[in-house]
Amino acid sequence: MTQSQTQIKHCRQESETAALAQSLGNALVKVLTSNTNHHLNIALIGDLGAGKTTFARYLIQGMGHLGKVKSPTYTLCEPYPINLDQQLLTVHHFDLYRMHSPLEWQEAGFAEYFDAPGLCLVEWPEKAENTLPPFDLQMTLTAGNTEPERVITLQAKSILGEQLLKQI
Repeated sequence: MTQSQTQIKHCRQESETAALAQSLGNALVKVLTSNTNHHLNIALIGDLGAGKTTFARYLIQGMGHLGKVKSPTYTLCEPYPINLDQQLLTVHHFDLYRMHSPLEWQEAGFAEYFDAPGLCLVEWPEKAENTLPPFDLQMTLTAGNTEPERVITLQAKSILGEQLLKQI
C-alpha cells in the first residue's frame, strides 16, 4: 500500500448514516464474495454515544443479516452468520468498552475469530492496546452539533481497505 486513503462523510440525519453503513456493507459483500477466504477487520472509534453500535447494526443488516443486531457490550462479542453467494461467513461484532486491560482480551479467547474467513467489527479497539491484529479499515465517528448529525472518517489501512473505500 503506497499511501493511506481517507474519506470524510458528513451525515446530517440517521438515514444518511444508515445509507453509508449499508453502502459499506454492500462493498464488504463484494470483497468477501470475490474470495471467500478473505478476512477483514474494521475498527470503530468514537466517544460514548457517537453511534458506533448503530453504525454496526446498519452495516451488518446491509450485509444481509435479517434478524436483530444487538449491542455486544456485556457479551464482548456477538456473531452474525451471513450467507454470501452460497458461502456462510460470520461477522463478529466486538465491544471492548468494559475491558479493563488488554490481558482480558487475550484471555477471552476471541483471537481465532480474526483468522477465520469473514469480518470482525471492533468497537473500542484501543482497550485491547496492541494485542489486536491489524485493521483494514479504521472508522472514527464523531457526534455533530445536533443529535442525528455525525462526521464519519474512514481510513484505509490495507489494500482490502482501499478496495472498500473505492466502492462506497
